[in-house]
Amino acid sequence: MTTRFEFQKVAPAAFRAMMEVENYVRKSDLDNFLVELVKTRASQINGCAFCIDMHTKDARHAGETEQRLYALSAWQETPFFTPQERAALALTEAVTLIGENGVTDAVYEEVNRHFTPEQIANLLMAIVAINAWNRLSITTQILPGSYQVQAA
Repeated sequence: MTTRFEFQKVAPAAFRAMMEVENYVRKSDLDNFLVELVKTRASQINGCAFCIDMHTKDARHAGETEQRLYALSAWQETPFFTPQERAALALTEAVTLIGENGVTDAVYEEVNRHFTPEQIANLLMAIVAINAWNRLSITTQILPGSYQVQAA
């Protein structure tokens, strides 16, 4: 597989717009571990190897455990995630697979128990952003493995 084209070079204004959304999420009050879990889980669902590689590296760099990352695809079956993380992961799955069942009242009510409305908006932006990145990365066939963690 070879990369079809480098999106940031072909459409720099669109890439900058996507980065603005990323910067918004990074500056939000969401926990960095939570954001990386959400990005990794959506990327697993979407089958985006580049983003899985990137976000597991970023999560490990931030101190996330290998155990939790390995178990992420089966998060509902493990005791490794907090109730807040479980609510966020359920929302991530519902939004990522929105065409199947939408976002049910039960999923939303659980998220609403653990997050403020502003945090829910920020969480939604994180989920929307990673789904967009997944689609860009898969379509352009950006190659996994080359990503290096950036210094903060």
